[in-house]
Amino acid sequence: MVLHSLASVLPDALSLGKHDTVLPVVPMFHVNAWGIPFSATMVGAKQVFPGPHLDPVSVLDLLSAEKVTLTAGVPTVWLGVLDALDRNPGKWNVKALHTMIVGGSAAPQAMIEGFEKRHGLRIIHAWGMTEMSPVGTISRPREEGLPEADKFRLRALQGTAVPLVEVRAMNENGEVAWDGKTMGELHVRGPFIAKSYFKNPTEADKFTMDGWFRTGDVVTIDPEGCVRITDRSKDLIKSGGEWISSVDLENALMGHPAVKEAAVIAIAHPKWDERPVACVVLKDGVKAAEQELREWLEPRFAKYWLPDAYVFLEQIPRTATGKFLKSALRQQLKDFRFP
Repeated sequence: MVLHSLASVLPDALSLGKHDTVLPVVPMFHVNAWGIPFSATMVGAKQVFPGPHLDPVSVLDLLSAEKVTLTAGVPTVWLGVLDALDRNPGKWNVKALHTMIVGGSAAPQAMIEGFEKRHGLRIIHAWGMTEMSPVGTISRPREEGLPEADKFRLRALQGTAVPLVEVRAMNENGEVAWDGKTMGELHVRGPFIAKSYFKNPTEADKFTMDGWFRTGDVVTIDPEGCVRITDRSKDLIKSGGEWISSVDLENALMGHPAVKEAAVIAIAHPKWDERPVACVVLKDGVKAAEQELREWLEPRFAKYWLPDAYVFLEQIPRTATGKFLKSALRQQLKDFRFP
């Protein structure tokens, strides 16, 4: 924890100091919460805790009242906060907030743009895992001279490894090239990354003989060492022998002005093995038909990537930490049949 705290407070990581006021917007049993408090304590930052009140209005009230400078949470929390800010512009004073760390799952680029363009709030994308204490990568790309579209595209990536963390991606042919295109399972190692699970020999294959932890995340790594998570290995959709990223489809759908939330899951298909089905929650008072969403995705993806069906829901099931619970969606749609 000492090594992790030292690495995570550096300027190109969380950039924490004694003048900061920090609010982790996650339950305290979650790794996103128990990592940051150690770092904040080490540098003497003020800490604010939300208790069980993780709804957007309570979070915004706390951000405003305590003049929070740095906060962290999962994307579903911030999607709700962005919606509240859009509905009530000027209600909360969050000018002190210079950094919003987003981790736990991939943040939609549209959300990152929405916070900055409409409210002047900067999202910093991060990635990590419980086994890593938790911070692994931070997205603080070089942006000098880049067009605005490229800046936001880069910020939506998971970023480069923090000091003391090594990364590689592996597929059936060995280590993949850092070309930003070839996908492989992300492996990590370092002094604050677990070497094994305590009294759990059934999970021993998660750790390689040469000291790498197999994360289960499927990624590409570009020539600058920037990691882009395409999916969890269990959530990748294999259709007709081709891989489809549910994360890319979800983030594109959540860029549609009518869509509040979206989760894409694989459904068994008699011909193609699996096909993507999009589960969509629309914003209050807004309508969007399946064809409209399909037309939104068509210019962005190959035809075989496009979901075969759209299921409109009141809400998407979540874990206790606020992430989408895709296992519950798969169970909910276990009897789904394609037309």
